[in-house]
Amino acid sequence: MKDTALVIMAAGIGSRFGGGIKQLEPVGPGGEIIMDYSIHDALEAGFNRLVFVIRHDLEKDFREIIGNRIEKIAPVSYAFQELTDLPEGFCVPAGRKKPWGTGQAILSVRGVVKEPFLVINADDYYGKEAFGRIHDYMVNEMDETAPVYDMCMGGFILSNTLSENGGVTRGVCEVGADGCLERVTETYNIERTAQGLRATDQAGNPVSVRADQHVSMNMWGLPASFIGELEREFPVFLSGLKEGDVKSEYLLPSIIDQMIREGRARVRVLETRDRWFGVTYREDKESVTAAIRGLIEKGVYPEKLF
Repeated sequence: MKDTALVIMAAGIGSRFGGGIKQLEPVGPGGEIIMDYSIHDALEAGFNRLVFVIRHDLEKDFREIIGNRIEKIAPVSYAFQELTDLPEGFCVPAGRKKPWGTGQAILSVRGVVKEPFLVINADDYYGKEAFGRIHDYMVNEMDETAPVYDMCMGGFILSNTLSENGGVTRGVCEVGADGCLERVTETYNIERTAQGLRATDQAGNPVSVRADQHVSMNMWGLPASFIGELEREFPVFLSGLKEGDVKSEYLLPSIIDQMIREGRARVRVLETRDRWFGVTYREDKESVTAAIRGLIEKGVYPEKLF
């Protein structure tokens, strides 16, 4: 069986552990956090190694609270995303406080990941179906020698990824007749209203979205060679920043969208009808806890996960 890794982006987990950090809110009956369910589903699907992307200042606490217990059930490695991890010739702009986004997070696994890997967010619940479909594609279909990058993504249905407590940001996808991604557009403030769905672009202008559209939840199945692409393009991104810009991010959806438009990538959209859960807002915790309880009652998960 081909080796496959699960890369969990957790560098934004917060500078303090404990109360108030949404990724660490217990949602399972045994104190399980959302990340535990993703790890369980990934291992069950066949992924055989875990890589946590964190920050150096979080390492001690992260290992004590999460890493040490997960190491008992699967091989674990760490990669570190830092604001100062920049290509030669670049420095951190004055006033920049946060690291450079999901593209830099995955670039941080260079030297750590050598096999095809799946990227997920630490604080999203994805469901079992997507892990299984992506693993099957990566093992049985992904061509790591193809002339263009062969990738896949979990294609969630927009209506299954909304919060009842406020707007969310999603990568809204256009999918071709061949089942491949044609475009992904970051779309903001998506929420239900009495008139239907409402959303905006980054500038706040209204945009149209449909409840049945596919969206990206940063769940990408990628060949190891993609890390080299991120490394080559990061200096290009940095060179294009305007003076005084301290907020722009090097984002996976934008990078992959550009590669598709340039004919350098092919991304198979693997649809899942599972419902997304996440603690985007403090008020979300109650509904997520209830949803997990419902899945346990249906036999999807055991009462004690690990």
